[in-house]
Amino acid sequence: MRIPPLYRKPSWQRFFAGAAVGGCISWVIFLYMFGVMQEKNGYLIEEQSNKIKQLQDDIKIWQEDYRELNKKNEEMLTIQKIDIRLVGYEKYQIKDRQSIFNVEEAIREDLKSLLAKDLSTVHKNKDIVKKTIENKIININGKRYKFIVQEMYFYTTINITVELKLAG
Repeated sequence: MRIPPLYRKPSWQRFFAGAAVGGCISWVIFLYMFGVMQEKNGYLIEEQSNKIKQLQDDIKIWQEDYRELNKKNEEMLTIQKIDIRLVGYEKYQIKDRQSIFNVEEAIREDLKSLLAKDLSTVHKNKDIVKKTIENKIININGKRYKFIVQEMYFYTTINITVELKLAG
């Protein structure tokens, strides 16, 4: 087999020369376009990485500020409500719900001065609060009763569970 003698025909020589020159020109155009595109993408990636770093730094700053504000707010928590629950009145046959309500209101009235106070201050003085409740004697249906504090929970609401005992 032989290669056909196309080197003698100028039309084929022009065709192959044009294909070679066109291939070189298209390769140069491709390299230029690819380079421009890569440069844009590199710039975009660098810009995005800088923005991500800046946003992460901002997040750290906001989180630190948020933690500091939470600590300050925890320090500044105040008592907003006092919740009293009376237990043990069933064994003394006290069925009058009005009397139970009046007893709870009397204890709540004694502790009214704790409202709008700092939570930490009230918690430090929890023994005084307990003694205030336990030293109180109240009359219900002609009998004298005293209180024993079973549970006390402190947060923005003070929850106190008080047991009723016969005094004397």
